[in-house]
Amino acid sequence: MNTPYPFTALVGQDDLRLGLLLNAVSPAVGGVLVRGEKGTAKSTAVRALAALMPEVEVVPGCRFSCAPAAPDPACPDGPHEAGSGTARAARTVELPVGASEDRLVGALDIERALSEGVKAFEPGLLADAHRGILYVDEVNLLHDHLVDLLLDAAAMGASYVEREGVSVRHAARFLLVGTMNPEEGELRPQLLDRFGLTVEVAASRDTDQRVEVVRRRLAYDADPAAFAARWADEEAALRARIAAARALLPEVRLGDGALRQIAATCAAFEVDGMRADIVMARTATALAAWAGRTDVLAEDVRQAALLALPHRRRRNPFDAPGLDEDKLDEALEQHGGEDDDPDPDGPDGGGRPPRGDGPDTPPRPDTEAGDTPDPAVPEQGGEQERGRASGGGEQQPVRAAEPFRAKTLSVPGLGEGAAGRRSRARTEHGRTTGARRPHGALTKLHLAATVRAAAPHQRARGRSGPGLVVRRDDLRQATREGREGNLVLFVVDASGSMAARQRMGAVKGAVLSLLLDAYQRRDKVGLVTFRGRDAEVALPPTSSVDAAAARLEALPTGGRTPVAAGLLKAHEVLRVERMRDPSRRPLLVVVTDGRATGGPEPVALASRAARLHAAEGTASVVVDCESGPVRLGLAANLARDLGSVAVTLDELRADSIAGLVKDVRGTGRRAA
Repeated sequence: MNTPYPFTALVGQDDLRLGLLLNAVSPAVGGVLVRGEKGTAKSTAVRALAALMPEVEVVPGCRFSCAPAAPDPACPDGPHEAGSGTARAARTVELPVGASEDRLVGALDIERALSEGVKAFEPGLLADAHRGILYVDEVNLLHDHLVDLLLDAAAMGASYVEREGVSVRHAARFLLVGTMNPEEGELRPQLLDRFGLTVEVAASRDTDQRVEVVRRRLAYDADPAAFAARWADEEAALRARIAAARALLPEVRLGDGALRQIAATCAAFEVDGMRADIVMARTATALAAWAGRTDVLAEDVRQAALLALPHRRRRNPFDAPGLDEDKLDEALEQHGGEDDDPDPDGPDGGGRPPRGDGPDTPPRPDTEAGDTPDPAVPEQGGEQERGRASGGGEQQPVRAAEPFRAKTLSVPGLGEGAAGRRSRARTEHGRTTGARRPHGALTKLHLAATVRAAAPHQRARGRSGPGLVVRRDDLRQATREGREGNLVLFVVDASGSMAARQRMGAVKGAVLSLLLDAYQRRDKVGLVTFRGRDAEVALPPTSSVDAAAARLEALPTGGRTPVAAGLLKAHEVLRVERMRDPSRRPLLVVVTDGRATGGPEPVALASRAARLHAAEGTASVVVDCESGPVRLGLAANLARDLGSVAVTLDELRADSIAGLVKDVRGTGRRAA
């Protein structure tokens, strides 16, 4: 058995350690979400927590960890009579990102069904985690159908399995701990709200701390057992303190003054629902017990807010999580000391890890997207713009308008690409939608369909015992449906006709929003721009939204409008990507006013290039950026050649562009 890294040997990360310890004191807090960059001891800390958790009493032989003093009357292994049990260590159960639904919730015991002909339920990870810790590393990459199952179990404290002729319900109360790297996408709001606390972690910039981290890690890797032995006394002391805080917790008094502070703070930050108030109350109580006090102080409420509210507050979806601490202090001061709060100058019990200022969150590429345009750069339009459309010089880059949360774009049909969160696809890990005869090796057995296929032939096959006689022809492959990631390729017109400052800023803001959405859905994104005499690949297909946003912000405008060159360059990019990853379906987003200029017959060339994409069935949408009282409708003509439709820039509001794109795409593909 591997020796875990000692919890007390962790260097720094005060908020991370405190969040985990508070859940060890009071599991009712509701778990913790650990957000941070890679290599910041997130997983190490979670795994180290298991050694500090108090032992649990269980009914001997019960696979569902029933408590002997109050066994679950609906336990599949029951009924159990109340009595003495056996003690064992609390479990830490890890849910792999690629786990199947059967592995999570349990399923029919296939071996017994085929060999003995009986129905027997085989518990899943939710049963294993009951009264322990359920740990999900990279929780933001978890498949959506597994997220739904986790939400149900976390909300009801039980897991219900209704499938393959089996109906089972068992208790599933666990401490949910998740770790994630925000660079790889965000969590759904429903799952975010299920985590009681959230903490941000980052690597220390202090040289001495970094040296100590490396020194301890090297010592642990050289001899884990000896390293753990050196920290055994500290681990025992911390374990004893957790037990003492748990014993003190029922005696902690949450006064009306502290409750008013909690309610006022949640109202001030406009959090949705009442779960935040309840979590803050439980966290403040756990903080008081951890400090050895029986009264909740204002400092407990403040610390509880810093842990329980950052992931719940209303904010721009692309803002970094966090709280305005000045606003927090103001809310606490306005509603503090109103009645029975204890003396803030009294003893606090000491020993709580200090709360630092927290890691500095590096700015996202879109943090300045909504800034006021530089007044030194004049607005452009009217006759000047029309002059540039016919071949004017290059203009300075324009800032993108403030980005927004984009609704889902999806490629029509059913794909078979890499797992993601965008379009419907046949996947290895998804909901089961049916069964078929296997083509080649059997990978996912559909048990019910296999049994149904074999059942009519049992007498003819001479069956005499309880087991089924199953032959190769009876086997059925389960067909599953999930979501795939796509290649979203943006083709952006950067010519002089697009140079109007207000127009280009809005276009960049819309593209940036869709880029961020594509990144969070685990798509690949690419950027092709065209102006002057040619087109260029500003960003080859990648998963880095940072690079895409930087290229978009720095995009200059000016010159003629070689639409055909842009579409042909996009065609070449897609051709190469099809060879590299043939299962990843593309989505082409063309942003232009359609005014093809430069060279012989520019409009006809653009039309032929568009029909080339349509002939290959590439899903696409055209964002028409033409403005002014006189409209030529050239973008609409281009959309028809692509097999799509155009949406005018005037119709694109900042909070609805993605939804309009989705509707336009669906209409366009049906028309094609």
